[in-house]
Amino acid sequence: MVTIALVAGFALILAGLYGALTNRNILRMIVSFTVADTGVNVVLVTVGWMPGRTAPILDAAVPVAEAAQRIIDPLPQALVLTAIVIGLGVTALMLAYAWRLFGATGSLDISKFTELKW
Repeated sequence: MVTIALVAGFALILAGLYGALTNRNILRMIVSFTVADTGVNVVLVTVGWMPGRTAPILDAAVPVAEAAQRIIDPLPQALVLTAIVIGLGVTALMLAYAWRLFGATGSLDISKFTELKW
């Protein structure tokens, strides 16, 4: 199960990077970056998962004395939740830039943007 999730995560990362590098349309590039971001999140969750362990909630099901051996570290899950929120913000920012570029040039093809200034 872990191997399938890792392979799927890395496949999403590679598909997203391939799409971002080969597409000329900005919207397709944004979707490709989002797919790669989802792949990174899948890999992080998979790496943090351990078989036979339970959620990090100390109650009658998990005594305090056995907590270190029976619970999963919640840090990877917290990192993925943070990465999802950051990814949403970055995607919204990229879409706002794409909207602004489309309004200024009337195109979403990156080869049409030749008047960029520093």
